[in-house]
Amino acid sequence: QVQLDESGGGLVQAGGSLRLSCTASGRTFSNYVMRWFRQAPGKGRDFVARISASGATTLYADSVKGRFTISRDNAGNTVYLQMNSLKPDDTAVYYCAAASDANTYWGHGTQVTVSS
Repeated sequence: QVQLDESGGGLVQAGGSLRLSCTASGRTFSNYVMRWFRQAPGKGRDFVARISASGATTLYADSVKGRFTISRDNAGNTVYLQMNSLKPDDTAVYYCAAASDANTYWGHGTQVTVSS
């Protein structure tokens, strides 16, 4: 039983930046591997970034490597996605996910729109 709430989406021009936040309920946040995914209209849900429970290791999709940074604040039960040099192809609904050994929990998403 975990609730995830995303925020920080919006409309931005190409080349601009946004920072997404995902805050989790409960007191076991530090046990979860956290991931960001995104889904464009008519497309499947694609992996974006991953961060280990401790925050020591990260992994990025090739499409965002060098532009996006995932981080976490375990004391605040929050994971972030800093998005720089945004492109129109980054337009999508962005979702965070929390993974334990047994379950994966999903947020409801936040819209990111990048204009050309």
